Amino acid sequence: MDKGIASIGECMLELSGQAGPNWRMGFAGDTFNTLWALHALSPDRPATYVSAFGDDPFSRDQIAFLAENGIGVGNSPVIAGARPGLYAITLTGAERAFTYWRSDAAARQLASDPAALVKSLENQALVYLSGITLAILDEAARKTLLTAIVAARAAGSLVAFDPNYRPRLWPSREAAQAAILEALAVADIALPTFPDEQMLFGDPTPRATAERLAKLTGEVVVKNGEQPALIALNGVLQTVDAVHVAAPVDTTGAGDSFNGGYLAARLAGHAPDAAARRAHKVAAAVVQVRGALAPFDTLRAAFDS
Repeated sequence: MDKGIASIGECMLELSGQAGPNWRMGFAGDTFNTLWALHALSPDRPATYVSAFGDDPFSRDQIAFLAENGIGVGNSPVIAGARPGLYAITLTGAERAFTYWRSDAAARQLASDPAALVKSLENQALVYLSGITLAILDEAARKTLLTAIVAARAAGSLVAFDPNYRPRLWPSREAAQAAILEALAVADIALPTFPDEQMLFGDPTPRATAERLAKLTGEVVVKNGEQPALIALNGVLQTVDAVHVAAPVDTTGAGDSFNGGYLAARLAGHAPDAAARRAHKVAAAVVQVRGALAPFDTLRAAFDS
């Protein structure tokens, strides 16, 4: 069996598709959205979502949903009395706004058992995390997490990281900068979004982001919405045009699914520029469905088109 893919972070309850007083409930979260696409596009690799879960009915439903879709939870702890975080998507046209209830979410304890965390990351071809993964942890838990990631990397895992800066999750900009730079130092692939990097580090252009991060991480892909992605690898910069979608339905999860498409293509042996072209097609498909998760068949058709 091929080595697996593991993604670390928080899967929340997602309320979307409001129709009057009624909402549709699903499961989503940035690193889970990426794993969803990765799993769809790398079906021969065991997929593991590394987090912590509660023991309430919603948490049990969450774990069951993952299992139904072929995704395991490794040695993720189940925390007595804890429950998942929750967010609601409100749309203005296709642009989304989020309201969160996550301050006491079980996922904040994902590094509470260091040995279990290390075990969950064993025998993985790829380990993926984001700045949101870091932001929901306290400083000691972040250190535990990065120690486990360093061990996985030493054992042969490729480490991919999306800084995914969300100011409201951090006590200060400086705290976010410090934690994100620590993660970049142990990553092989960085998948930043330019507006986030501009907000966090003051980069004037995507090129500035690519050049800054290329000093820290070997392979950098700067996403920029409908603008071209910019790849930095071995001192060479390369742009790859995005796919224009005339009438997007919901932009939730676009960047996450780009990451999943890119990483799936790289694991399959595609060059970075070819991987980015496939990733753009995957992201374009995702913005044409409601919610963060597109059906596996939709993702595969876009990836292979």
